[in-house]
Amino acid sequence: MFEKLQKMLERFKELENLIGDSSVIADQERWQKLVKEHSGLEKPVSLYQEYLKVLSDIEECEEIINTYDDKEMVALAKDEHNFALKEKERLIGDLKVALLPVDPNDDKNVIVEVRPAAGGDESALFGAELVRMYMRFAERQRWKIKELDMNYNELGGVKEVTFMISGVGAYSMLKFESGVHRVQRVPATESQGRVHTSTCTVAVLPEQPEVNFEILDKDIKVDTYRSSGAGGQHVNKTESAIRITHFPTGIVVTCQDEKSQIKNRESAMKVLKSRLYDHYQSAINKEYSANRKLQVGSGDRSERIRTYNFPQGRVTDHRIGLTVYALEDFLDGNIYDMITALQLENQNELLAEMQN
Repeated sequence: MFEKLQKMLERFKELENLIGDSSVIADQERWQKLVKEHSGLEKPVSLYQEYLKVLSDIEECEEIINTYDDKEMVALAKDEHNFALKEKERLIGDLKVALLPVDPNDDKNVIVEVRPAAGGDESALFGAELVRMYMRFAERQRWKIKELDMNYNELGGVKEVTFMISGVGAYSMLKFESGVHRVQRVPATESQGRVHTSTCTVAVLPEQPEVNFEILDKDIKVDTYRSSGAGGQHVNKTESAIRITHFPTGIVVTCQDEKSQIKNRESAMKVLKSRLYDHYQSAINKEYSANRKLQVGSGDRSERIRTYNFPQGRVTDHRIGLTVYALEDFLDGNIYDMITALQLENQNELLAEMQN
């Protein structure tokens, strides 16, 4: 680990010289890549420099303890030595975390898809609450929200809803939300007060503006149709809505929330790219993630990840066994603590893998 850190420190210093070189600055594409690499090394290198300073402090304290006769000075050196040893252990832990593999999608925007599953109208209504929950969370983070395909039924429940959340670190915070969300409550239509169980599926995909595979014209079919639902004068009057079918995978994407057919097509292609990336990447990750609690990708969408129990006012995440008794607040978008707990568990899993 320390050999790797030393090489990173040397590269960091080299990059500092390069990004200040006028000839490199003139080549903006190269300069931006170097700045990005420099930024990525900053945290582990900073921690490593702290670690080297602590090692030096430990060495100085040991020299005083072993060579000086002044009892007061030796006592102070021993105190500093004990503190430095604790700092050394803390920094080693921080360095291990800093060297964990970084998900290349973590800083990307996300496409969130919510669909009803088991439970009919109750499932659809719960889906609408999940949509609002994620949008409220995005607002709390000061992220931007763009509606792509907001398809609701006459009761206000979701048929299928797709929207994009744009903000730094959006995917890193929301990627563990993919999966089956279960609700337990008494529906408004239940005359005997019985608790019903319904489910919705949530998919969180990293936006993929640039992908390594080409979408061939022969592999897709693009249909236009009239928009439905609320949306202004263009609804039901112009064929602005877009449906794209990808034949090799059977993936279908619709987008109708822009007035312009061109803009809807652009948005639909973004969603298609992200779904295709997720489709192919999930196959690669399937074996790797089989034994992990916090899987990312399509595989975990068949797994029940969380229960929202209204009679008990609780939310339980089954992957990490965490329960919070603040259901209304949670559904209002206050999900940050749950997200950080999931991130910490993922970090612990990766550290365990690194040690093995």
